Amino acid sequence: SVQVWSDYLKVHLHPKSIFVIQQYNHDGESGCLEAFGQGESLMQDPVCLEELEDRLHFFVEECDYLQGFQVLCDLHNGFSGVGAKMTEMLHDEYSGKGILTWGLTPVIHKTGVSKHFFFSLSLSFLSQESEKDFYRLMNTALGIVHLSSQSSLFCPLSLSGSLGIK
Repeated sequence: SVQVWSDYLKVHLHPKSIFVIQQYNHDGESGCLEAFGQGESLMQDPVCLEELEDRLHFFVEECDYLQGFQVLCDLHNGFSGVGAKMTEMLHDEYSGKGILTWGLTPVIHKTGVSKHFFFSLSLSFLSQESEKDFYRLMNTALGIVHLSSQSSLFCPLSLSGSLGIK
């Protein structure tokens, strides 16, 4: 029974390395983590923050010589806010350690749909699409600003030249 993305992996991960955010689970009954602010507020929840810190400290204490951290973070959705707060926490707690942050964006395919099709769509659909594009743009911009200010090196990474933004 597949419940989370890690169930698809053939390599079993350490139980402390996975933290499922229940209120934004992908099972259809819960909402989506769409906005940067949602991710930031999630990381300000004391229960969530304490759980993440416990998991992080578990692995940090196992290190003989900790040199730094690598953070992979989606920029186009609310996980940019989660990543921003996480890198801020790493920067504050481990100020002498390097933080290499990868800002990941998807390739959004809208090719193969003619312009005439867009004109025939209802106005509500267009506003929903433009709202999603606006969220993607704001999440990406806020994520780049916050992640680059808290990281030793920030590298945006995408397979499209537009960082997933049209």
